[in-house]
Formats: sequence, C-alpha cells, structure tokens
Amino acid sequence: MNFIPPHRPALPRRGLIGLLCLAIATTAASVWAAPPPPSLSVESVLQPFVDSHSLAGAVTLVATKDEVLSLAAVGFADIAGRKHMRSDALFWIASQSKPMTATTLMMLVDEGKVHLDDPVEKYLPEFKGQMVVAERDSEHALLRKPDHPITVREILSHTSGLPFSSALEQPTLDGLPLRDAVRSYAMTPLQFPPGSKYQYSNAGINTAGRIIEVVSGMPYEKFMTERLFQPLGMKDTTFWPSEAQVKRLAKSYKPNQEKNALELTTVTQLRYPLSDRGNRYPMPAGGLFSTATDTVKFCQMILNGGVYKGKRLLTEEGVREMTRKQTGPDIKDGYGLGFSTGPGWCGHGGAYATNMTIDRERGLILVWMVQHAGYPGNGSQSQEAFKKAALARFSK
Repeated sequence: MNFIPPHRPALPRRGLIGLLCLAIATTAASVWAAPPPPSLSVESVLQPFVDSHSLAGAVTLVATKDEVLSLAAVGFADIAGRKHMRSDALFWIASQSKPMTATTLMMLVDEGKVHLDDPVEKYLPEFKGQMVVAERDSEHALLRKPDHPITVREILSHTSGLPFSSALEQPTLDGLPLRDAVRSYAMTPLQFPPGSKYQYSNAGINTAGRIIEVVSGMPYEKFMTERLFQPLGMKDTTFWPSEAQVKRLAKSYKPNQEKNALELTTVTQLRYPLSDRGNRYPMPAGGLFSTATDTVKFCQMILNGGVYKGKRLLTEEGVREMTRKQTGPDIKDGYGLGFSTGPGWCGHGGAYATNMTIDRERGLILVWMVQHAGYPGNGSQSQEAFKKAALARFSK
C-alpha cells in the first residue's frame, strides 16, 4: 500500500505518487524499519514519535468498506495547553477536498449533464480564446492558440496547463468568490499545451467546482452538502468550522530544527477567523475541514463502488473512471480524476500531512489525521510507522 505525499498549496507542483522511501535517521523511527508485530497497538507504535517531539498528535483510522476496525488518538491537539488529542478532533484536510469535489462533478456526469471530454468553455464561456505560452523570457511571453481548448477531464487530472493558482489569489487562497477566482484563471495563459504534461493545479479543481455551480444552478458548497456530505452523514465536514468545531480543531505545528521541537503555526493558506462566511469563500481544491470518522465514510463509499449503506451516490463506472490513471501513457505521474492513483490503490494527501488511502487489493482504508506544516520532513516517519503497523495487524 502506498501513502500519498500531500501537496503543499504554496508550491506549484509536488510529486504525489509512490511509496515514501525516506532515510530513517532517528532511533525511534529505525525501530519500525521492519513491520511491527501484529500485537502492537497503533498508539504504542506512535508514542515514541510524540515523546521525541517529531509528532504533536494524530488520529488514525483503519476500516473496510463496511466497518471501522481501529480508531485511535495519540499525543496532543495542543502541546502548550497539554490538551490531549481526541478521536473527534477536527483537521484542515486541504487537498483531500479534491477527490470530494471530483465526486460531485462525476454525479453530474452520471446524469448526462456534463461530459468529461467536453471543452470547459462549453460550460464557462469566459475560457473561450484562452492562449498557451509558446516561448518565454524574463520579460515577455509569446502566446499561441492551443491545439485544443482545455477539457473537463484535463482540469480534473492536472493536465490542463492551468497554473497552480492565479496572481489574484493573494495573500490567501480563499479570499475570492469562486466565480471571480475562476475568471482569473480564464484570463491567465496556459503554461503548456493541454494534455501534454502533468502539473498540479488548484486552479483546475476550482474550475471544476465552478462548473458544478453553473450546471446545477446551485452554489457549489450547497451542492456538496446536499449531494455528498448529508447522504454520507459527514456532519463535521465543512469549509467554515463553527465556533464549537474550532474548539476541536487540532493546532498546527512546523518543525524547528535548531530546537529539535515543534513550533506552533497557523493554516497560512487560509484567512482567519475560519468561521467567517463573509470574507472566506469555499475552495474546491483545498478548503475543507473534517474528522477521521467523516473522511472514512467518503472512502467507504468509493471502495464500495459508489454505494454507502445501501444507497448509491455514484455509478461503478464513475468510480472506476475517477480512480484509474488518467494521465497519458507518456506521463509518469499517476493521477485519476481528483484522485492520486497507483496499482491497486487510490487516495489523496493534504498540505498539512493528512492522508487517506484506499487499498482495493487488501480491502482496507487508512486515514491519517495530523496538522504538520513542512511535510514531508515533518511527520513522514510517524505516518509510515502507522501504515506498517496497520498492515501488520489488519491485512488478511
């Protein structure tokens, strides 16, 4: 099973796919270079990382498509306040929002209201006439017409040529209404011919969110709530955590190498207060907050071919399309439609090291919830230790 390294929203591109093969330098981590005995609990495996100040705290969950096998909390949600991590802690799941957004768009594909190979400009006319950069120097760019306009499939698979974000999305990524953010992408030249390469793009997934609005006639966030979160019972999944939910929000930390400690930080990509619906806007590519128990419900629906507790939300064909490699044969990066993909698995990571992996071959789901900036150096060894412990204990 592969754990997917999360993307960092401040950067334009990071590799998602593949096994984490980091050198294990600390004594605590080297203990787990080999799979631990099945009798060891997740808490006992992770506690050394808390003790060595490389992990603040985590919530872990292991499940099948039908039941939760393990739910554990370790360490602290607030180190200075000595507030222990709870299993119902809330986390910014960042780019794990991408497969959830893609799922709701695929519902419209299932209904015949959107077609994956349609040009985006069919639904969003502002994209008509968009150009691609042919040559560039330090001061100028030569533009030309692309071979074909970007398609819905390409914006969902990071092959559209759209940038990570636009110049207007400053100083945070949630400061523009979705309509305005997407218009700014349409005014931005494509960075490469559509379909020719992979480049991680929040702009593409945000554009998919805007298509949902236009086609459904409903605000994106309302469509997500009514068509995905409510049917799955994801009561803690939101773009705007309430004051009560903020009290359950795990604090964010980054590594301080000089002090060999974790330093308190914030979610720098978002505006505060997080509950402010007047000045913060939903970000389809990375704006959601959630819990481990909410996130696993989404994963169970995917692992069960689009069905959750007997109710079908998505067709099996839609799930297969999302979770297979959509990047072309000449592109080594494996990405589906909103999902990271690999042989026998799919999933996604988040900027602050949250992660969900759906292992179809083993029939297992692994959810890893932390709030660590500076990934992969910060917290990656503890994440790998959790994966090994979970597989040793629950693989058949």
